[in-house]
Amino acid sequence: MLKQHLQFKLSQKLSPQQIQLMKLIQLPTQAFEQRLKQELEENPALDTGKEETYEDTKDEFENDYDDYDNERIDAEDINVDEYLSDDEVPDYKLQANNYSSDDEEKTMPFEATFSFHQHLENQLNTFSLSDTDREIAYFLIGSIDESGYIRRTILDIMDDLAFTQNIFTTEEDIERMLKNVVHEMDPAGVGARNLQECLLIQLKRKKENPRTELAIQIIDSAFEQFTKKHYEKLLQKCSCTEEELKGAIHEIEKLNPKPGGSYTNNKVVEHVVPDFSIRIRDGELEITLNGRNAPELHVSKDYKDMLAGYKESATKSKPQKDAVQFIKQKLDAAKWFIDAVLQRQQTLYVTMSAIMEYQKEYFLTGDEQKLRPMILKDIADIIGMDVSTVSRVANSKYVETPYGTKLIKEFFSEAMKNNEGEDVSTIEIKKILKDIIADEDKRKPLTDDKLAVILKEKGYPIARRTIAKYREQLDIPVARLRKQL
Repeated sequence: MLKQHLQFKLSQKLSPQQIQLMKLIQLPTQAFEQRLKQELEENPALDTGKEETYEDTKDEFENDYDDYDNERIDAEDINVDEYLSDDEVPDYKLQANNYSSDDEEKTMPFEATFSFHQHLENQLNTFSLSDTDREIAYFLIGSIDESGYIRRTILDIMDDLAFTQNIFTTEEDIERMLKNVVHEMDPAGVGARNLQECLLIQLKRKKENPRTELAIQIIDSAFEQFTKKHYEKLLQKCSCTEEELKGAIHEIEKLNPKPGGSYTNNKVVEHVVPDFSIRIRDGELEITLNGRNAPELHVSKDYKDMLAGYKESATKSKPQKDAVQFIKQKLDAAKWFIDAVLQRQQTLYVTMSAIMEYQKEYFLTGDEQKLRPMILKDIADIIGMDVSTVSRVANSKYVETPYGTKLIKEFFSEAMKNNEGEDVSTIEIKKILKDIIADEDKRKPLTDDKLAVILKEKGYPIARRTIAKYREQLDIPVARLRKQL
């Protein structure tokens, strides 16, 4: 049965320009530069520099071109062929042969690096092995992950050798190649199947002395007690003094639990470019936006001249109208992009200025206990923007302060009440918690219950489960794992 009815609903749709602006706002400085470069390459009507800004020509553009269907489109004076051939300059015009014979060719030196597995394969060539043994060892090296471990069982490796390499061998032969070849390679501990084996391999490579021998005994026969820091049980099992145990544990702590991570030739270092800079001048805060976030953009003068030529012409043709329509689309896109960049610059500046004023005491002193409780809605209400806009600014932007470069979202925190009924930031509470744990007696670390009691005495009534949550956020282990001799 068919029914017909009316339904009214309120909906909101974002225009392409709004979507473009939101995407630009969430980009950090380096990503924004790449986006700007991409737009300049894709839109020839967009240009950079100080020759002629968009504001100088905005009114003229709005009057200089009309819709495609408007009969005023006359473009006889536009040399369309010349315009379309701009990107087709002959190669001989781009070349020069004015170099002297003694000119030195200058190149940037670069470092030739090997991957972790190439490093291991090169070591394999130093062993004298039969063809079958070499294939097994090569396969074992290929099974090592980036941390330096083999995470698969010997039986699985034996099956893969049979099915993929057509090599039929035994578990004993694979175990022999693992211990006699792979475990002898550098870095020490590579090819281990678990942490216990990794530490044992490294300890056996060390020079023999009482501390090393005791460390081997601990890892080999009391590994579980060691990982749980049951020092009383270790003293009984190993029949040693507390000083000897402390020395052995010191030897173990110097070992590398991830031998593959020590091969860092190809490590990529990420550099952070601050989007804002805050300085203190004459006791007042001063904020500046990184100039790379606010480049000068304008519409290409060549495109403006082409539009002027079509406006003055008296005749029209279909190819000319198509060319003018293409120019108009590029001009619209350039105008939208320039507007979006300007709005992005304004949004970033207004948002960070509000955050700076809200946390003025912190930026003047650098004392984290001066950080006020602040949520996204607080700043959104101040600047009259949506919470999602503030979130886009805070999640990916950095600010350079006299106390270091900080991620903006780190200034946001929830509020809690102290004994006096005042709102305090959870950042302040975490700082106090971290300081208490740092000053505790490591022989008898404080449990979460005791930490809750101490914080309550300081005026912060916090439940034990909240203490546990904050401790995990600070990446601090439980009391038992913080215990030291």
